[in-house]
Amino acid sequence: MVDHSDTGLGKDTAYADQYDAGLLFPIPRSKARGTVENEGAETGGLPFLGTDLWTAFEISWLNPQGLPQVAIGEFTFPCTSDAIIESKSFKLYLNSFNQTQYPSMDDVQSLMQADISAACGAEIEVQLYRVGDYNDIRPVAESPGNCIDQRSVSIDTYQPDADFLQADSSTQVSETVYSHLLRTNCPVTDQPDWASIYISYKGAQIDADGLLRYIVSFRQYQDFHEQCVEKIFVDIMARCQPTELSIYGRYMRRGGLDINPYRSTVNRSANPFRQVRQ
Repeated sequence: MVDHSDTGLGKDTAYADQYDAGLLFPIPRSKARGTVENEGAETGGLPFLGTDLWTAFEISWLNPQGLPQVAIGEFTFPCTSDAIIESKSFKLYLNSFNQTQYPSMDDVQSLMQADISAACGAEIEVQLYRVGDYNDIRPVAESPGNCIDQRSVSIDTYQPDADFLQADSSTQVSETVYSHLLRTNCPVTDQPDWASIYISYKGAQIDADGLLRYIVSFRQYQDFHEQCVEKIFVDIMARCQPTELSIYGRYMRRGGLDINPYRSTVNRSANPFRQVRQ
């Protein structure tokens, strides 16, 4: 397992009450990816394209009159960025705005975009929304597709096993399947991370029973959200060889923050819907 003892995860931390960009702690993506197969410069040497969409529900600052303002923020990181931001440091950074005055929400948004882009080594997108507007912009929804959770399968494996993945080359399909049964665990604190996983692909039909066993096999696996989704992508590509593949993990929020990695063979944006458990 990758050593993350240099991060603030699992450690007592004092919360800053004044703005401090120095709280952001970047973790190089290469540290967790190891030896991912090189696929060319267009994708940063990776076998996929994609983004990580983070949603923050606990953003506040003071206006010039000292009145607290609140917002919901969406932060979009390209998967080619040099680093991810360690999630606890991200929460501490957001909380550091709480007692600092800013002229407007646009000023807060611009400052966050500059700070986080500098920390992760790539241009990220930041969009802040008024709380009263957010449900109209991101209503609770479900992605089209077929849920495989009620299949009659026996499960006895709770560490990832790609041998469960099989495809029938005699049946070619274009479909989306999903499961709400993905559970992974923080590699530092071992806290559970719950997610729904959406798999869209074209090619030989993937055996649904084997796919469900594979998804559940992550139940005691420890890694960050991004690396778990990338492992699922790489395993399905290797075992089932689809002509197109997109993997989308919608993780439940913890500490007012959800992290939703999207990896794909096609240059297409992820659907930023809000899943019912989020």
